[in-house]
Amino acid sequence: MPCTTLLVGRNASADGSPIVARNEDSGNGTFDPKKVVVVQPADQPRTYTSVIGKRTIELPGDPLRYTAIPNALPDEGVWACAGINAANVAMSATETITSNPRVLGADPLVAHDPATGTPGGFGEEDFVTLVLPYIRTAREGVERLGALLAEHGTYEMNGVAFSDEHDIWWLETVGGHHWIARRVPEDHYVTMPNQLGIDSFDLADAGGPGRDHLASPDLRAFLAEHRLDLTQRDAEDAAPSVFNPREAFGSHSDADHVYNTPRAWFMQRTLNPRAEDWDAGRPGASPDSDRLPWSRRPERLLTVDDVKDVLSSHYQGTVFDPYSFRGTDAERRAFRPVGINRHNALAILQIRSDLPESHRALQWVAYASNPFNTLIPMFTNVEEAPAYLRTTEATVSTDSFYWASRMIAALADAHFHEVIPAIERYQQRTLALGHAAVHAADQEAAGADEPSAVPALLAAANTAVAEKIRTATDALLGEVLFTASNHMTNRFSRSDG
Repeated sequence: MPCTTLLVGRNASADGSPIVARNEDSGNGTFDPKKVVVVQPADQPRTYTSVIGKRTIELPGDPLRYTAIPNALPDEGVWACAGINAANVAMSATETITSNPRVLGADPLVAHDPATGTPGGFGEEDFVTLVLPYIRTAREGVERLGALLAEHGTYEMNGVAFSDEHDIWWLETVGGHHWIARRVPEDHYVTMPNQLGIDSFDLADAGGPGRDHLASPDLRAFLAEHRLDLTQRDAEDAAPSVFNPREAFGSHSDADHVYNTPRAWFMQRTLNPRAEDWDAGRPGASPDSDRLPWSRRPERLLTVDDVKDVLSSHYQGTVFDPYSFRGTDAERRAFRPVGINRHNALAILQIRSDLPESHRALQWVAYASNPFNTLIPMFTNVEEAPAYLRTTEATVSTDSFYWASRMIAALADAHFHEVIPAIERYQQRTLALGHAAVHAADQEAAGADEPSAVPALLAAANTAVAEKIRTATDALLGEVLFTASNHMTNRFSRSDG
């Protein structure tokens, strides 16, 4: 899926929680309705067959409960998107990333062959279902997914995030069976726009203590055999440990400079406005730069609201904003925005280490095009998601947060300047409702007489805030519909003459 990921280390976030966030976007010309579910251990399959890869695997018999945001229409598989399990471990999968012919020739992708019936590997459709119910730390997530990739392979290049209360680990697939993973620096954020991102990797650490780097056990031999490491070194560097995976495994195509690098440029420009002269076109700080860093230390601590804003962005304040009166038509359509029409869902995952395990995990959810939507917070230590988040069918209905958000975005887009003030008021009001609801629920859970009472308290809080946001969303839909109706092409009044 053509997605965008933002990761925030715990010492870069305002409340000290690691934050994993990703827009799941559908392919061009398609839209995939989503819903939020809580998968109970009894409902987790023991034998799993992927729809795309046609591969069957036996799963462990002791899964944990977990949340997910699957496709509402399961014809192409689960596509569980993102979630948090009962051990308070988060996972987001996947960010589709790029590669190059050298890598794909050395370790070909494992595609299903209909002619012979040979199964393919696993991919985005499968990863959350196969990994999240069976891990108790972020590092275990990397290790389990790495083992699955080595044994079964994958049919696509992907990036996957894992988080617990301390760490975020980011894994990137390298060909059909190989992978690398880095721990996100605790005081940094990471921007990932559909392009292989890791720009520095220590093979000695990956092959030894694995403090900050993990990889396929044979990665060093794989690099050497296929001459994939493109690093220029002095003669005395006979056995270098550090190399640049982006150069070895990634791409620098013309398409990247239109579709991928401009998103990383704008996200980093927003979060580090004083770090570079972002408009000077200098190497390393321009929209088409291949040298934008994988991670940066932000200029101030970041919040959930900051994450939502960045993942809703469309080059505001530049000539590349499609809604701006600045720039030429060509400039306004030059780059793929972060906040695009075909968002399926946004998941922002927080594991708040300063709170008891019973209520430290939060999953913030938004549907449809981010410039026009809002977030609903959901505590994940519950037995069921609130109806407004889980009720998504094929039929369009305002009973669904997904469909209401889609309708608002579609109506608002053509009348952006007329309706954006109302949308911004709605976003501020509903985000404030969300923060207030989280704070109140945290206090109520902390005062519970028994830990066993906490899930019911959290479920009630989830439902209450979702219903408040439903009311606000319905009101916004009416307001946007009124404006759009008054601007229809066939409008006419006697005063027009």
